[in-house]
Amino acid sequence: MHKLLKLKNGLNCILAPLHETEAVTVLALVKVGSRYESDKINGISHFIEHLLFKGTKRRPTSLHLTKELDSLGAEYNAFTDKDHTGYYIKVHKRHLAQAVEVVSDMLFNPLFEEKEINRERGVIIEEIKMYEDNPLMYIGDVLERAMFPNHPLGNRISGPQSNLRIINRKEILDYYKKYYFTSNLMIGIAGNFTEAEGKVLAEKHFGQHKLGLVKDDFQKFSDKQNKLQINIEARDSQQVQLALGFMAYKRTDPKIYSLSLLAVILGGSMSSRLFTAIREKRGLAYFVRASTTLYEDVGELDIQAGLDQTRLEPALKVLKDELIKIKQKGVSIPELKRAKEFLKGRMVLPLEDSARMIGWLLEQKLLNGKLEDLSEKIRKIDAVSLIQVNQVAKEIINFKKCSIGFMGSAIKPEVFQKIFNN
Repeated sequence: MHKLLKLKNGLNCILAPLHETEAVTVLALVKVGSRYESDKINGISHFIEHLLFKGTKRRPTSLHLTKELDSLGAEYNAFTDKDHTGYYIKVHKRHLAQAVEVVSDMLFNPLFEEKEINRERGVIIEEIKMYEDNPLMYIGDVLERAMFPNHPLGNRISGPQSNLRIINRKEILDYYKKYYFTSNLMIGIAGNFTEAEGKVLAEKHFGQHKLGLVKDDFQKFSDKQNKLQINIEARDSQQVQLALGFMAYKRTDPKIYSLSLLAVILGGSMSSRLFTAIREKRGLAYFVRASTTLYEDVGELDIQAGLDQTRLEPALKVLKDELIKIKQKGVSIPELKRAKEFLKGRMVLPLEDSARMIGWLLEQKLLNGKLEDLSEKIRKIDAVSLIQVNQVAKEIINFKKCSIGFMGSAIKPEVFQKIFNN
């Protein structure tokens, strides 16, 4: 069971005791990410994520922080997404108080020293290079640049290297003050602790700071797509990466459950339609999968494959045939039943972990504006009908609303256009 509290300063806090574990996780989420950034400062949310580990008034260097957390045997890290940023520490339950204090210190007392800012520029640029050298990870960015042209959702979370070289301390401080001392911030604790203990610690370390109110000021996405959009990034590689994205529903739309089940049936498992048709029957790709990406104002049905470039056209034709088939003929009752059990299992198993549990809860409240427990989510999955899934397939699978991202040897857009425009 979880409990939503509002601290004295108005900050939302979620407590989720789990007594079957010896661990406890403290997570802070801030509702800001790369979609909040202008092109000029694209990458600043991720930059700040790094800098919060580089020293506070109480712990003046990163070594002071890391030595302390390492002495606890802690797992700790941070992450930046397009619409939120997170900081977490996972420790043995006896170190909970210290973990809460450290997260608070990092969030509210960063030094942002000029020398650390300049040093971290190079670190992040190397991180960008590492990411770009991993096509399996980078293909998502290539796809979203096609899906969201001239919009912050199409920008990279890390930003371009050129921005990292010139973003200055004043811009960092202004951005930090605008988003971090506001109602955009949420704190959560999950694991082996008592509700009373969690409430006292949260109030002590997070409830004393004055927080302002802030309205969402990101640029909403308006879908005007009416033709196939293609982004090709040429590079030498033994395997090419292909990604297709179809415009779908925002994260609070009730149809996301039908959409998730459609993704499972298409390419969510090793028995899915695309995996069977493209890999198992024809050996055209090493992997192929389908998934969903959801934002507050729009969503995607994504399909990704890694394959030999000589097999690209046959794989594209099979992929198109399977998409048309599921759109026109729909899914079967046994397929839907298997997909429901698969989706529920994939939802339940990660929540055994305190870090995954609190992340799941905080993201709901921060990005959806409300909390639903696991039983409610499962009920909604079970309630999806065959008619609803088939209707979603008809709505979403539209090649005029399709975007393609491709990474591999130079190729002309016509290769994709002659298949998907006919």
